[in-house]
Amino acid sequence: MTPTAASIDTATMMPAMPLMPVDVTWGDLLPHRDYLVRFAKRKLQDPALAEDLVHDVFEAVVTGRAVFGGRSALRSWLTAVLKNKIVDLVRQRCGTDSLADEYDDDEVGVALECPQPRPDQWAQQRQTVRQVLQGIADLPQSLRDVMQLRVLQDQSAQEVCHTLQITENNLFQRMFRARQTLTGQFAMALH
Repeated sequence: MTPTAASIDTATMMPAMPLMPVDVTWGDLLPHRDYLVRFAKRKLQDPALAEDLVHDVFEAVVTGRAVFGGRSALRSWLTAVLKNKIVDLVRQRCGTDSLADEYDDDEVGVALECPQPRPDQWAQQRQTVRQVLQGIADLPQSLRDVMQLRVLQDQSAQEVCHTLQITENNLFQRMFRARQTLTGQFAMALH
């Protein structure tokens, strides 16, 4: 009897081994929780939802709805299960309705707005960023250092004060003067 296409491992062209479930305990799952939550937070930008999905993954594993076959590392498999849960969530939230349901049959041209900037908007944004960076580079040293550390490098006020050996009040005065100078430069450039 020859193996069917469904029972052949395409990587080795050998008959696939039957899936032998590997028992996964709660203790096996816990070391991967933090990694999975961070992964879900990066994808969803919602910490509470990320926690819920990781809980759903663990629940699926513990109840036997998701069975670990042992053909990969446990973390890789858990990540794959989590990815599938994220995809299911996105599909559920977006819906799968077609455009035909939203518009009448007599509407000929439907303009769909893309959420990404148009190429001309993208070019304008890049030009503005270049101008701002050049404006910061043209500031006097004391103002430029403050803007580079606080705004561009996103350091805390305490870190900037420590690095430049200035008081917090002085930091805010320099930030104010730097912003005024930049605003004046851009006002002149626009007129």
